[in-house]
Amino acid sequence: MGSEPVLIFSKQVKKSQKNFIPKMDLEEVSLENILPKEYQRTDLNIPEIPEIEIVRHYIGLSKKNYGVDTGIYPLGSCTMKYNPKINEVIARLPGFANIHPLQTKNEGALTLIFEMAKLLGKITGMDGFTMQPAAGAHGELTGLFIMKKYFENKNINKTKIIIPDSAHGTNPASAAIAGFSIIELESNESGEVPIDQLEFAMKEGDVAGIMLTNPNTLGVFDSQILEITRIVHKYGGLCYYDGANLNPVLGICRPGDMGFDIVHLNLHKTFSTPHGGGGPGSGPVGVKEELIQFLPEPCLISTRSGIYCRENSNTSIGYIKAFWGNFGIIVRAYAYIIALGAEGLKRVGQISVLNANYLRVLLKSKYNLPYDRLCFHEFILTDKKIPNGVTTEDIAKRILDYGFYAPTIYFPLIVSGAMMIEPTETETKTSLDQFYDVLITIYKEAESTPELLKKAPFNTPIGRLDAVLAARKPVLKE
Repeated sequence: MGSEPVLIFSKQVKKSQKNFIPKMDLEEVSLENILPKEYQRTDLNIPEIPEIEIVRHYIGLSKKNYGVDTGIYPLGSCTMKYNPKINEVIARLPGFANIHPLQTKNEGALTLIFEMAKLLGKITGMDGFTMQPAAGAHGELTGLFIMKKYFENKNINKTKIIIPDSAHGTNPASAAIAGFSIIELESNESGEVPIDQLEFAMKEGDVAGIMLTNPNTLGVFDSQILEITRIVHKYGGLCYYDGANLNPVLGICRPGDMGFDIVHLNLHKTFSTPHGGGGPGSGPVGVKEELIQFLPEPCLISTRSGIYCRENSNTSIGYIKAFWGNFGIIVRAYAYIIALGAEGLKRVGQISVLNANYLRVLLKSKYNLPYDRLCFHEFILTDKKIPNGVTTEDIAKRILDYGFYAPTIYFPLIVSGAMMIEPTETETKTSLDQFYDVLITIYKEAESTPELLKKAPFNTPIGRLDAVLAARKPVLKE
């Protein structure tokens, strides 16, 4: 385990073995007038290795990787679900893949973006959308800039944002970057926002509003959501909806109807884009009518003669990304929405809730369930009831030995020893049952052979690392 060479350079043959590429019958071109000599390569450091070994090397590496096409990927609050391959095919059509945003005739692409904005408006209950933001956190920042611009336009000084402790970790970071200070609200025993504390905070007068995820990272849908948004509006604030957890409410309820003024969506979570590996992502932001004037530029406007681009507005927050955002991601999401339709999107919401509650009910017989109530797309377990000192980390490492990806662990931070599980709507009952069987087997191992779990994993290319040392002194090269 771990002894096989990882880098292809370690597999190269002796350089004395020449390759058999014939010398080209082409006139040599001097680079001196093109590139200064100090920038010219004198040696190309590539491995001397046969093609078949190159293929075997990279195929071997790909087999060590795990993704949604390999098996269940229950990473909580991340919606790591199967994405239909037809959407990949559509995004690669020459008319989409080979265009450039500076082309003068891109009416088809602009129409797609415009139509996508209208669809997202219907889905969320918002009146206007920008497709520019490149990711969820980027969408958060955009929404907060809009919120800030709104109050500046009214000559009102608002410096604080309310964020519950059950929010996504990017919320406080986005608020701080936008120049706000944070008021954190501690969740009540049901995992919801405490109404009395919310009203007390809003009375301060310098609070711009609230950032809220509903359902939140505990998998809890706040039953008092209409009262929450009413209180914030009562004191002149705005309500921001973090759409990262939109999956379970698709076609069932809309952020706009809950009373939210601004919303960002994660197209790479909810609407079919390969998620992970650092991108690409897309975090469109939608707003109510009063806030449309503050949306980033360029902004698409539809007229009888066609679609045109509005720029140089006095009220817009300006550019937050070059051109129109990650266009290929928008194409995939558009194809996904059109294929499913309204009823299909509603089924996404219903099945994501069904799958999560199926596992929740099965697993609570052995694992601690801190919020024992109907969940939405995800739920939280903890290691509180696990015998012999076996921890959440031990369980997660052992899951890898059984060929599954582990859930999110130790988040949200407000739950000690948390395991956040999101099975998503694309998993079958068979795969859910297999995952359940693995977790029950691990529980039994904790009872009989806890030392096995404390040393896991055994079947992965690399064993258990020193997590503290890896975080403080990471080795990023061989």
